[in-house]
Amino acid sequence: MSKRITKAREGIDRKKVYNLDEAIKMVKDRASAKFDETVEIAMNLGVDPKHADQMVRGVVNLPNGTGRVLRVAVFARGAKAEEAKAAGADIVGAEDLVTIVSGGTIEFDRCIATPDMMPLVGRLGKVLGPRGMMPNPKVGTVTMDVKGAVIASKGGAVEFRVEKAGIVQAMIGKVSFGEEKLVQNIQAFVDAVAKAKPQGAKGTYINRIAVSSTMGPGVKVDPGTVGGATPNFS
Repeated sequence: MSKRITKAREGIDRKKVYNLDEAIKMVKDRASAKFDETVEIAMNLGVDPKHADQMVRGVVNLPNGTGRVLRVAVFARGAKAEEAKAAGADIVGAEDLVTIVSGGTIEFDRCIATPDMMPLVGRLGKVLGPRGMMPNPKVGTVTMDVKGAVIASKGGAVEFRVEKAGIVQAMIGKVSFGEEKLVQNIQAFVDAVAKAKPQGAKGTYINRIAVSSTMGPGVKVDPGTVGGATPNFS
C-alpha cells in the first residue's frame, strides 16, 4: 500500500458510518491528486438484478451538474438532426453515424436517438451495450424531444443502472465543488434511486452508501443522514 493511500486513510474508521456532511468533508480533505478528482457514490441495494422485477435503472439531473462536459451524439434525420445541432450536440448523424460507430469509432460519452432511428441503432447493441451507452426510453435517450435530451445531458444528467452485485455507482461532482453542492447532488441522486425502487425489492432497499474521490479511500455514509425528498429507505 502506498504512503499516499495510507495517509489518506488516517482518521477514517472503516467500521463507522458517518453523516453525509462529515463524509463529504473527509473526502475533500483527503483528495491530494494534482488534478480535480471526481467525487463518486456507490450504493449497495437489496435487489437481485438477475430478476427482471428487481432491475433498477433511471436518470437524474444533478442540481449542480457533474463538473464534466459530456460529448453527446444524436442519431436523427432532417429537422430533428438540425434541432440536435442547435442544442449543442457534438456529433449528429443517421446511417453515416451508424457505420462509423459499428466500425468501433466512439467519440462520445452519451448517445440519444429519435424513435424512428432505433431499428438502425439497434444494430449497434454489441458495440454500445457493453459500454452502457445504448439509447433507452426509460432514461430519456430515445425521444422526440432531442433538444431537451441534449441540454439535460450537457447540464448534468446522470444515468444509473444497478450492477450484478446489486450496486449502483455514479459520479456526482468534483472535489473542487463546495461541500453544499456535493451534498445537494448526493441527495438528488439518492432520492432518484429511492424513487426507482422496483416492485420486486423486498426488505431493506438501500443497505449501504459510500462516497470517495478518484484517488481517495471510500467513506461510509449513514443513509439516514442523506435527507432529500425520500428519507425512508426501507
